[in-house]
Amino acid sequence: MATALVTGGTSGIGAAFATALAGRGFDLVLVARDVERLEQSAERLRATGRTVDVISADLSDRADVARLAARIEDQASPIEVVVNNAGFGVHARLTDPDTSELDNAIEVMCRSVTTLSGAAARAMRQRGRGTIINVSSTAGYITTGGYSAVKAFVTTYTEALAVELAGSGVRVTALCPGWVRTEFHDRAGISTRSIPSGLWIDVDRLVADALRDAGRGVVVSIPSFRFKALMALVKFAPRASIRWISGRMSSSRRAANAAQSGAHR
Repeated sequence: MATALVTGGTSGIGAAFATALAGRGFDLVLVARDVERLEQSAERLRATGRTVDVISADLSDRADVARLAARIEDQASPIEVVVNNAGFGVHARLTDPDTSELDNAIEVMCRSVTTLSGAAARAMRQRGRGTIINVSSTAGYITTGGYSAVKAFVTTYTEALAVELAGSGVRVTALCPGWVRTEFHDRAGISTRSIPSGLWIDVDRLVADALRDAGRGVVVSIPSFRFKALMALVKFAPRASIRWISGRMSSSRRAANAAQSGAHR
């Protein structure tokens, strides 16, 4: 029976990937920090008849990442699909003297992605098959602070890995969603009141589209026609215009978050 590994697999996009993959007949390895949520998620998925293992790991801890990479490379218990989904919002300004939040984001969303993807690529290339999906974001196409910078790296890294693995039988996809209906924004403290309803994407549809694209060998998956069109415009727009729009977006978001914070005091 084929096995899939999902980081951040207990909530949001990661949980949707786990559910979808279980529905496609995959056994699962779920990775997250919260042991209680891991076990709850595992029990729910085991009820579908799948075997579900759990690994409690902090992806900002390099020893935990190395342990997880070793599991991915274990050819005695092969992983056919790796979904690098774990992540979080980044609020710190790039000019803040305290760089700890950005440092943590780079460890979790850049370094761990490269380490785990590299481990998966080596193991899968030996077998001549496998799928790696790195969850990035359309934020990587604009310039709204540290989160955009991190996700731009994830997308470009994934494209570069796909080039390196061309012809190997290993498929590599960067998933670049826009606004997805999950708990991510609430947990990140991001105000979404100004986002038009037509820009939101259902998480199950997102994952179904991502798995379809990965199966077809699509390297950059942008879900929904609306976001495909928006990102096409972004790609051809002058970068000065993108920076101006990004600045306006960042200013309005900070104002909305400040108002929301003040209302809760």
